[in-house]
Amino acid sequence: MPTRILLEGRPGAGKTTALRRLAALLPTRPLTGFTTEEIRQSGARVGFALETLAGRREVLAHVDLPGPPRVGRYGVDLGVMERLALPTLWPAESVGRLVLIDELGRMELACAAFRDAVDALFVAEVDVVATVHTHRDPFTDALRRRADIEVVHLTAANRDVLPEELAARLQQPGTRQGPPAHR
Repeated sequence: MPTRILLEGRPGAGKTTALRRLAALLPTRPLTGFTTEEIRQSGARVGFALETLAGRREVLAHVDLPGPPRVGRYGVDLGVMERLALPTLWPAESVGRLVLIDELGRMELACAAFRDAVDALFVAEVDVVATVHTHRDPFTDALRRRADIEVVHLTAANRDVLPEELAARLQQPGTRQGPPAHR
């Protein structure tokens, strides 16, 4: 049975860092997916970049982008989701593949094609680890309620050991073991 994990944490808890460390700890595992990262100018956050695990990077959201959509003060370029994020999710049926998604947040979920791809991915025969905020959202709330999805809470207390614990579980495809010690 595939492993399906939502790595949940508050903003700034270290979800992106944990996901990147997890990827680095699995050098022999076929990985695909993406991470997001803040863009800062003079110490102030002005946007977010999306980077695939293969190294392609573009600005996903920025205060200078017009949108629509707009999420808070950021205009979101949904084309980035279609050009960069979506291709990392398919083909879903790939032997031993692990998909890492950072994150299932408001900016990413503004793309309907991405939501559809994530729905399909979470029923495919691949392992998935995706980060989510602790705030409520109809899409992520529905995922949290599914019996086949494990929610793992990332906190300041466990963020340094959690990537290693998850990597140990994910060394082999589809090996669903007990939850990490720090939930």
